[in-house]
Amino acid sequence: MKFREIIIFGGALLLMFASFIPAAAYDSTETDNLPVRFAILGDRTGGHLPGIYIQVVEEIQRMRPDFVMTVGDQIEGYHDNVGRLNAEWDEYKKLIAPLTMPIHFTPGNHDILSDVQEEVYRSQIGEPYYSFEYCGVHIVVLNNGRWESSEELPAEQINWLINNLDTFRNAKYTLAFMHKPFWYNTTAAGKPDTLHSIFRNFGVDAVFTGHFHQYFVGEYDGIKYTSLGSSGAEIEDGPTGLSYHFGWVTVDESGINITPIEYQSVMPWKELTADELLVINKMNRSGLSFEPLTIGEQLQPVNGRVTLTIHNYIAGIELEDTLRWEIPEGWTVTPEAIPVKVSPDGVQSAEFQASYRGALYPVPTAKLPFSFAEGKSTTINAPLRVARTITCNRASMPPMVDGNIAEPIWKNPEREFFAADGGAMNIDPVDFYFSYDEDYLYVSARCTETVMDSMAASVVDHDGPIYAEDCIGLFLQPDMGKEIAYQIYFNPLGRAFDQKLVKNEHGYMDADRGWDGQYDVKAIHGADFWIVEAAIPLSQFGTKGRAGKKMGLNFRRKQARLGASADWQVPIDYNPNSFGILIMK
Repeated sequence: MKFREIIIFGGALLLMFASFIPAAAYDSTETDNLPVRFAILGDRTGGHLPGIYIQVVEEIQRMRPDFVMTVGDQIEGYHDNVGRLNAEWDEYKKLIAPLTMPIHFTPGNHDILSDVQEEVYRSQIGEPYYSFEYCGVHIVVLNNGRWESSEELPAEQINWLINNLDTFRNAKYTLAFMHKPFWYNTTAAGKPDTLHSIFRNFGVDAVFTGHFHQYFVGEYDGIKYTSLGSSGAEIEDGPTGLSYHFGWVTVDESGINITPIEYQSVMPWKELTADELLVINKMNRSGLSFEPLTIGEQLQPVNGRVTLTIHNYIAGIELEDTLRWEIPEGWTVTPEAIPVKVSPDGVQSAEFQASYRGALYPVPTAKLPFSFAEGKSTTINAPLRVARTITCNRASMPPMVDGNIAEPIWKNPEREFFAADGGAMNIDPVDFYFSYDEDYLYVSARCTETVMDSMAASVVDHDGPIYAEDCIGLFLQPDMGKEIAYQIYFNPLGRAFDQKLVKNEHGYMDADRGWDGQYDVKAIHGADFWIVEAAIPLSQFGTKGRAGKKMGLNFRRKQARLGASADWQVPIDYNPNSFGILIMK
């Protein structure tokens, strides 16, 4: 059922079909009928916390805006099961049922990431990109969730945007909505951006985005950019303490006034600027760095030296405070605290002695408060970096890749795994085996499944959503001197999902789904288990196997029935700094 506007009267739901009611159906005939007041819902999904979004919706309803906008990620999505997608949209409609004013949707990457998901979106919501007018305010909604930059957007949508803005260039105010904040890595960093150029040339006054689950703003060439945080999605409190919130916008003769609202408290628009967030993210990412503490096989107790390097990336502010360790039971770190005083762009190093007996996780966490602007401060929380090790024996002859792992090379399985939070593994047992020769890395996994009928395995296309089914996964860094890694998942049908991971200039790992690896892989099923056996050519990584070679490695098993995973090293992360080490014997 297509709808773009939802209005509820006395508990009855009235669906206004986009094909029946024009976009400006409730537009005033007077273009200067200001002020206009509307609310903006942030992301709901990406690990949503039940109960939060409905509270935000009810709060908006109490404030009675003229209408409501979203910035995307209304459903969890990320799969192509049409029945499940429709059920998720039906669930979402129940959440927004309290709203008695129109609501206009922006699609996010959780809503549309494939052609199938776009088809369901069109049937449930309407067009992914469109525009409408309200009391002289022209609003444009774009669909950018499937792409990573303005330059990647389809020409059809760009041409539509230019024509639309040209047609309505005389609007009193023009606002744009899209899910991903491309502007953060381009416009905010002083780099060119196609959409920003279009917005500037056609007089767009404000742009609203989401996706990051964190609130931040910036003003560039007279355009107010606002990225809404979470209205229900997984979140950590922002550096200023702002948590779940929604946006409130008033458009009147004085201009466009924007504020985030958290549980009926009004916050200033400049709660956090993009410049400040750039510095904070750099401090959180690189302010504290460790050489890894190596953990031997069988998780033997360790007593070793840890070198910690402290960087101050805050322009014009000296970093002066006390670094303290939060030390869980079973661990010791000495000294437990040190004074820190680092000038801007300066570096300080410190050494600690760390040991553990008992549970490996959680690891100790170094905590360092810092001020990033006048009257604003936050804390770096940097877990001690540990690296598990696993030895990989050389195969005297290649195994027959048939799923029967009876050959002598398949010995000494790894069985010590953890839940995603570092606690005890909470799925059925799994055994992983590794071997190698000059040309191949050999991997096999035997996954116990006590309810075989519940096993989820339907994806048959390469790079399909295997990660949402039962599967095993590898994170491989073939050359530990390069910040390049590969994610490779296999499901119980022997199908693969893979992508290349490369660190970008901002310190984050970009995922290239266009990279496709080559594998000889076979999967078999038994009465209470399934096995995947694979030969992975090393030549595609530009390397060869040899005694003494080390590779960055992490691996896991995901079990759909239990909605959980068994992870070799936690947390599972794209960054090779989070990997353990595979050692070829």
